Amino acid sequence: MFTGIIEEIGTVGKLEPQLTGARLRIDCSTVVSDAGEGSSIAANGVCLTAIHIDATGFSADLAPETLRRTNLGDLMRGSLVNLERPLLAIGRLHGHVVQGHVDGTGELLSLEQLGSDNYWLRIRVPDELDRYIVHKGSIAIDGISLTVASIDAMVVAVTIIPHTFQMTALQTYKPGAKVNLECDVFAKYLEKMIAGYKVGD
Repeated sequence: MFTGIIEEIGTVGKLEPQLTGARLRIDCSTVVSDAGEGSSIAANGVCLTAIHIDATGFSADLAPETLRRTNLGDLMRGSLVNLERPLLAIGRLHGHVVQGHVDGTGELLSLEQLGSDNYWLRIRVPDELDRYIVHKGSIAIDGISLTVASIDAMVVAVTIIPHTFQMTALQTYKPGAKVNLECDVFAKYLEKMIAGYKVGD
């Protein structure tokens, strides 16, 4: 489990297509400092299994489903990625519960400066995810825990504070970019539980 609090910005070393899927190499240091073979590391909000770990980074195999559902397949050498290690059982939940299981991708419409290094980020979300997103609720965008400031006609807006802008790969994003979205898992559980009840129960 993750929290959506980004620890480090990594750099893509290479993305190599395989017979099925691909292998991704990410150059970084902080998130591999205590990692072992098979450790989980979230990259742009996608939970990956780290292999070939050394002091300068790690590799991970990407399944075809991961390439289809996320933006990892669009990465190129030199692309920046948001990285986070799993939450320790004794740690504080500073963001919200993030599983690293991306629900789909959205389109970045704009990232407008509001002043004092604050930004207004607008994302177009897929129709099938709209029902899980609520005003003042939590959403993970490329692994970053953010609070929904508004949602209208399948466009979600969030405020990006200076610390988040400086400490994540958002600083490199342009309109049209594809971003990974993970909705609040509790909303999905609630939907399933409610669906099991019949009127009059």
